Amino acid sequence: MAKLVLIVDDDPTQRRILEETIKRLGYDTKTAQGGEQALQILEASKGAIALVLLDLVMPDVDGMEVLRRIAPNPASPPVIVQTAHGSIDTAITAMRAGAVDFVVKPTSAERLEVSIKSALKIEALQGEISRIKKKAEGTLTFSDLVLRGDAMQRVITLGRRAAASNIPVLIEGESGVGKELIARAIQGESDRKAAPFVVVNCGAIPENLVESTLFGHEKGSFTGAVDKRIGKFQEADGGTLFLDEIGELPLDAQVKLLRALQNGQIDPVGSKRPVHVNFRLISATNRDMIQQVKDGKFREDLYYRLNVFPIWVPPLRERLEDVPELALHFLARFAAEEGRRVTSIGAQALQLLTSYSWPGNVRQLENAMFRAVVLCDGNELTVTEFPQIAAHVEGFSTAIPSAPAPVERRPVISGPVMLGAEHTVPQTVEVGKGELGIPAVTDKGEIRSLEAMEADMIRLALGRYRGHMTEVAKRLGIGRSTLYRKMREFGLEERVS
Repeated sequence: MAKLVLIVDDDPTQRRILEETIKRLGYDTKTAQGGEQALQILEASKGAIALVLLDLVMPDVDGMEVLRRIAPNPASPPVIVQTAHGSIDTAITAMRAGAVDFVVKPTSAERLEVSIKSALKIEALQGEISRIKKKAEGTLTFSDLVLRGDAMQRVITLGRRAAASNIPVLIEGESGVGKELIARAIQGESDRKAAPFVVVNCGAIPENLVESTLFGHEKGSFTGAVDKRIGKFQEADGGTLFLDEIGELPLDAQVKLLRALQNGQIDPVGSKRPVHVNFRLISATNRDMIQQVKDGKFREDLYYRLNVFPIWVPPLRERLEDVPELALHFLARFAAEEGRRVTSIGAQALQLLTSYSWPGNVRQLENAMFRAVVLCDGNELTVTEFPQIAAHVEGFSTAIPSAPAPVERRPVISGPVMLGAEHTVPQTVEVGKGELGIPAVTDKGEIRSLEAMEADMIRLALGRYRGHMTEVAKRLGIGRSTLYRKMREFGLEERVS
């Protein structure tokens, strides 16, 4: 789904020109003929506007007034201002008022494209920094999550209702759909925001340490207990305890968890008296809990205690409209972390990502974007950076030239080639039968051109490393961009797999 750009200009001719230019750049557009109309559209858009291209000089409500009104709202989209009367003072004033860039009319399509991409990248990075900060502070909300599709609106509605009380919540969904983020958003919109948010992966705790980890222990209560330890329940006192993969909890620990939920008390191992704790419990699972109960692996009474307010998070394949936004979110994050100048995703690559079923859900998309950013040599991700994904989507493929046939033994012309009084080199390197090699001479004994040998070398490497371009370039000692250029020059892009 293309980003939506709001064009604000009182000149109808200029609006039409900008609208066509921005559409050609791959963005959706919406227009406003004045500042007041722009403010109304922004208020009604509910975050759908990704960027505003704002004319400064307009009658009634001008561009500076629009900037002043939307600046206090942290959720406002980035603004690029434009005017026919450019000056340093105007630019400084606009930037101080909250604009991210400044262009002078008439603006070329190239300058506009650079400005828009830069503004969206800055916005994505600022959004990621804000999310990281809020996650650390325990104030993350549903507005901070990348959940734009209709399939997630029910999750958001239920999550916000759950945040208004201390009701136990059970978040269900496949692995990698983002259950922990939903739990953090519930805390961030509740009365317990900024309080401790303690995460426990029940499947990662050794069975003999479950009770000690969850409920704590007294010094000397068992062999190796050299100090008193506070359990996860006490760490979460006043805040939220998130039990991930609750279906993995052993039956013995389930009994103590049930008591903690019923009485608000826990029994640390070796303690003589129970400890009162005040916590909000959110659980998550990717298992069929009803089947777990039927199989005797999970207590029925505990299940009904946990499943008071269930929330089902749909898999990514059922909300593919979220993929472009998520992909751009990960792109901004990983490009910043890796120091890469990758700023966008090509149209074909985006179509590929939205055509894939993503069995690993958001976690798989995140890892695919990380790999693509590392592989990319340019400033835009293409299908080439997603070979594993392209292999599973009909209509997409990556170019892999055919491997050369094994070169048989070629005769060696006797005698060295004289380079000077003291230096000689052999005419060719003899290649054993059945081995891969590059002949230095033709069947008639003529020296082959360097270009022909270089083309053979690239064919050989592509076949040996099965078209993995990064490895091919590495083995040949050249950059990926140089490899692609030489492949085009030698006509090695015909075969696709």
